[in-house]
Amino acid sequence: MATSTEWVQGARPRTLPAAVSPVLVGTGAAAAVDAVHLGRALLALIVAVALQVGVNFANDYSDGIRGTDDDRVGPFRLVGSGSAAAQRVKLAAWLSFAVAGVTGLTLITLTEQWWLLGVGGLAVAAAWFYTGGTRPYGYRGLGEIAVFVFFGLVAVMGTTYVQAERLTASSFVAAVAVGSLACALLLVNNIRDAPQDAAAGKRTLAVFLGEQRSRVLFAALMSVPFVLVLALTVTKGPWLAIALLALPLAWRTVAPVLRGERGVLLIPVLQKTGLTGLVFAILLTIGLSLS
Repeated sequence: MATSTEWVQGARPRTLPAAVSPVLVGTGAAAAVDAVHLGRALLALIVAVALQVGVNFANDYSDGIRGTDDDRVGPFRLVGSGSAAAQRVKLAAWLSFAVAGVTGLTLITLTEQWWLLGVGGLAVAAAWFYTGGTRPYGYRGLGEIAVFVFFGLVAVMGTTYVQAERLTASSFVAAVAVGSLACALLLVNNIRDAPQDAAAGKRTLAVFLGEQRSRVLFAALMSVPFVLVLALTVTKGPWLAIALLALPLAWRTVAPVLRGERGVLLIPVLQKTGLTGLVFAILLTIGLSLS
């Protein structure tokens, strides 16, 4: 039976910046039009974190029962390690989705934007079918696209919308920036696991592209947010340039990937990618608020 520490490890807390970042930035975009609603922002944060934990448990379950995690160099897995029964991990995933659903329904009730129920349903479906079901799209190189859509566009602009009740150009540009960093987080994870994934029949984007092109794409994804910040600085004012302070951290994150580090040596890169995304999001939120 898994210990409480192992359950926390199975939830993969180091991936949580990918859930926190878009809510911060979406709130910053709402602040830019004087429409911050901290109560709704907190509810959006709970939804995002619960979905992230849910997808982590769902991936643990689905990959575990397929045997994909039998030879894994990455973070601890509950099912793959034999520490927890697969059905318990599956239950943990759906309990997390339930928390996201109840919190999301509360937010929808407050805003009276009932069409957001459909968005929430799609988010849960995307979380489960990433590695779940008979034809998981994560095994077909589509994971990064889903991450960009749901942890970039939907999360950032959705957070702005439930507070400001409208979308803005700044929220869209910021969503693309955050989505690019979320994609980079998944991509470097898949670069690390590519040999094992290929052997197990899991055709992630890193397996499709091959090692060298995947590493170049990672560097590009880490660069896109800073190019977009420059554009925002020109159109929205100099305060947005604060986000450029995250550039040295981004470079230190990219360097080992371009050097060709592999396996366990990429685990710190995964951590730094999440940290870069969070630092960038905090700085961009400040810049948007001051703008």
